[in-house]
Amino acid sequence: MNSGKKQKTADLLSICIKAGKTVKGFDSVSESVRKKIACAVLTACDASEKTVKEVNFICGKYGVPVFSTELSKAEIGRYCGKDTAVMAVCDIGFAKGFEKILK
Repeated sequence: MNSGKKQKTADLLSICIKAGKTVKGFDSVSESVRKKIACAVLTACDASEKTVKEVNFICGKYGVPVFSTELSKAEIGRYCGKDTAVMAVCDIGFAKGFEKILK
């Protein structure tokens, strides 16, 4: 991912968080996927292999797209207040925006 895509991802994530359309943390994200609240899930570039595998399994089961970002847990933490490896996007417009940037 080039720095332009990374910056666009960070900018969109910042707006999404300010709009209150995200859920952070593995357990909360898993619950939002199961309840069909999540429209997409983002993973940090330094998320553990196990976390990524479990997220892909849960999201695959419920048909929720997963996007890997070049943002680290610490970089995501700067926007949401706590280092986190997994975030759910709970708005279809924002989810489509991330898909456009990250695919």
